[in-house]
Order: sequence, then C-alpha cells, then structure tokens
Amino acid sequence: MTKDEIMNLIDRSLFAEIGYRGESGYPEIRRVFCVWHKGLGRHLISTNTGSSHVQSIMNDPVGCLYFADSESFEGVCLYGRFKPRFDSEYRQLLWHDGDEKYYPKGVEDEDYCVLEFTAEKARYYRFDGKGELTRGELEEYDKDKKYADGYAKTAGNNK
Repeated sequence: MTKDEIMNLIDRSLFAEIGYRGESGYPEIRRVFCVWHKGLGRHLISTNTGSSHVQSIMNDPVGCLYFADSESFEGVCLYGRFKPRFDSEYRQLLWHDGDEKYYPKGVEDEDYCVLEFTAEKARYYRFDGKGELTRGELEEYDKDKKYADGYAKTAGNNK
C-alpha cells in the first residue's frame, strides 16, 4: 500500500479502535468515531472526560489506533501516544450541532474533551502484502498538512 492509499483508508473508515492499558493493567479496546486527521500521524477523537479510557490514558498515554476496512481486507495500526486536549481550539473544531445532547453545557462542558493521537510508527496490511512505516516516514508524509475532516473529504464516496 502506498501512503496515499493508507490515507484514503483512514479517511473513509469513520471509526477506529483505540487500544490502551486499562486501570487493571490489562489491554483494553474501544471503538470511537474518528474522522479528523492531520495526515497519517495525528488524529483527533471527541469523547467524555469521565470515560474509563480517558482516565486510563491520562495515567498512561501509550496506545494504538487501528483503522480497517473488512470488505477490502486492509488495515493500518498506528502506535504512539494519546494526549487529552481541553483547549477551546480542539473542542470547537470537533463540535457539531446536536452534541449538546451528550454535553449539555455546550462546547465548554467539563465532560467534553478531545484525544489527540500522535503516531510514532505504523504497520499496515492488505490482500497484496504488508509493511511498516517509521516515525520519519510519517513525519515526512505529514509535513505541511493541517487537520482535515476525513468524512467531509469522502462523504458520498463511502461504501
């Protein structure tokens, strides 16, 4: 897979699985809506501050983010670190009309945060092979990119 093909997979996925070490010390996985990307290496997820995954990540930021398409049999696992973001800039970027049903106090609700994931390496696969990307390769691909809504880029083009 080329880096552009991996980016296309990420953009059209809409959801990702996050892997992290839970409070019990065991690995845990959560499925999250994840459509904001800054190239291959940075991703934003809106979520509840009080959720168990955010609390675990605040104690141990190491984790992974996995995007896949089971119909085309392709996937990419990004390994790196999560950082909870409470800044207005991030909250407003991901806020949509209707989110107040989850966060009644609006964009500044204390239970609303954004997880920023920064990849340090990646492993990908597809029916025609597999491979890895280093931090340097991710950084080079992502150079000069800004956060973009992958859903908006691929809306109407999804399966």
